[in-house]
Amino acid sequence: MTQLSKHDEQYQAFLYQKNEKKLRNREAAHAINISEGEAIANCVGRGAIRLKNEFPSIIAEVPKLESVMALTRNEVAVHEKTGVYKNFSYEHVGLVVGPDIDLRIFFSQWKYGYAVEDKSGDGIQRSLQFFDAVGTAVHKIHLKAASNIEAWEKLVATFQDSNQAVGEVLSFSKKPEVFLADDEVDVDGFRNAWLKMVDTHDFFMLLKKYKLSRIQGLKFAPERHAYQVSNQSLRQMLTAAANDQTSIMCFVDSSGVIQIHTGPIKNVVEMGEWINIMDPTFNLHLRMDMIAESWVVKKPTDDGIVTSLELFDSSKTLVAQFFGERKPGKPELSTWRAIVEKLTLATEQIKETT
Repeated sequence: MTQLSKHDEQYQAFLYQKNEKKLRNREAAHAINISEGEAIANCVGRGAIRLKNEFPSIIAEVPKLESVMALTRNEVAVHEKTGVYKNFSYEHVGLVVGPDIDLRIFFSQWKYGYAVEDKSGDGIQRSLQFFDAVGTAVHKIHLKAASNIEAWEKLVATFQDSNQAVGEVLSFSKKPEVFLADDEVDVDGFRNAWLKMVDTHDFFMLLKKYKLSRIQGLKFAPERHAYQVSNQSLRQMLTAAANDQTSIMCFVDSSGVIQIHTGPIKNVVEMGEWINIMDPTFNLHLRMDMIAESWVVKKPTDDGIVTSLELFDSSKTLVAQFFGERKPGKPELSTWRAIVEKLTLATEQIKETT
């Protein structure tokens, strides 16, 4: 009897978990204690094709697939948008800026890519899947019924890597960022710089300059420019926005992509611990029980104050951000600001439960 290799054993275990327990790839991989990227690498030659490490060139060809579903997720939130990849450009950051698919892409975090074909009761499900160095998915592109299959086949043939060996050598840790201790922070300097911001994008560089984590930045913000609200605020905000059709922006990021929805939302549905937006071209799935902190943040810009709701998990990692829809040169929507002003303060929630 031929002894199975490690990769074959993992492949068989992965298929068993996936098929017998009806799990998604990510869930099946975690059930056998491997990353999703490692699980897909074990499927090379058996439904997965390894792609060349030419990710900007691959994304530049994705518009030819026509209508697809873009998926970006983290441990808490899953963001799905259906549409066409348009206006791709790449300098320091990759950009896809279309009416439906809106992405900021950090290719330095992309390490592995695969073309995947999954057979199911619904036929063959085709996707492009990209992973970071530790095997965590950074972005996926799923073909839909309206997608161009000929363009898919050409893309896969063009970017198929010469190495189609089973398995992948993954890193097992990421180098953590180093931040200042609270008592080392130049609080006055940071607050003055905050008040001089002219664009919301200045905030990232502000944190870098003062060597602060995002949570530290919110804690040391100028008075009333950042304050903690109830972790039920997401439900309250989504319900209010859906009811009065306030157009919102929803940002969800992985380690390598920020994916953005802009527009009104309609169908807000709760299923157990998940709260969902279930609209025709936009789905959001977010674990309410994994939100550890919720903050309202106010940033000065040339167009006035811009207000966001920011959600963090237990590791103090940002998992989702929400804004009112806005464009440069226009002030924030008054309806969005009114929704945020009604959110329950975290201190009030604590008082109610004690």
